[in-house]
Amino acid sequence: MTSPLQSFDLYIEPSPRQVRVRVGETFIATTRSALLVHERERLPVYYFPLESVESSWLEPSTHKSECARKGVASYWHLVVGDRRVENAVWRYSEPTTDAGRALEHYYAFEWKAVDAWYEEEEPLFLHPHARDPYKRVDAINSSRHVRVLIGDQVVAESRNTVAVFETGLPTRYYFPLQDVAAKWLRPSTTLTSCPYKGQAHYWSVQAGDTLHKDVVWYYPTPIPEIPKIAGLLAFYQERVTRFEVDGVAVSDEPWHRSVLDFFNHGTFYSLR
Repeated sequence: MTSPLQSFDLYIEPSPRQVRVRVGETFIATTRSALLVHERERLPVYYFPLESVESSWLEPSTHKSECARKGVASYWHLVVGDRRVENAVWRYSEPTTDAGRALEHYYAFEWKAVDAWYEEEEPLFLHPHARDPYKRVDAINSSRHVRVLIGDQVVAESRNTVAVFETGLPTRYYFPLQDVAAKWLRPSTTLTSCPYKGQAHYWSVQAGDTLHKDVVWYYPTPIPEIPKIAGLLAFYQERVTRFEVDGVAVSDEPWHRSVLDFFNHGTFYSLR
């Protein structure tokens, strides 16, 4: 049966965390009363009460945008010292829905327009969204037989992986280096960041005459909450020819951006 959770498109909740935003050496927003906004098929966003942002750093913009779920948003440029970031801040000044009216007196920031975000005293890695309190990341030692092929080359095979189960994402298997054919790995300069795991480094894979770019990643120094994956290598199963677990090919699995999407693929039952 369909659950009410499956019919909602937007969920707003107060965050218990102190949230701060920094540009250069200046903290431009600090609040213990942020709202965390979840929208279907989108990543969560922090909204700050108007009084928690120093208005002297905001310069009005003529830019506007419209959202069917919330209304019309007005924008401001962010000006801190010699730094000016175009259309970095927005507010739903002309709300057209109940959700928009709930956000009318709050600002939001383009995540990458600022230099750093903090929850309490801990910096968030520059991934383009806030941490989702409903996401769980479990790293579990696994003895399943996992094999990766690119073309007809077996590039990794192991019964000693760490399986990472992250809410809303495909299961990822992290291989010990000795179980990966290192002779086919090629260095990459790509770096990405994840608020749940840390900063990832990448390898490409040379298979015959073809270089498969950034197929492999690893976390040299993951954040303290997930130490088991330090130095282990993981493959994008959607970018290789065949990814097997216990002899069965793993197909593409959906990615979910919002807590509202997590419930799309299960079945709800009522006892009434």
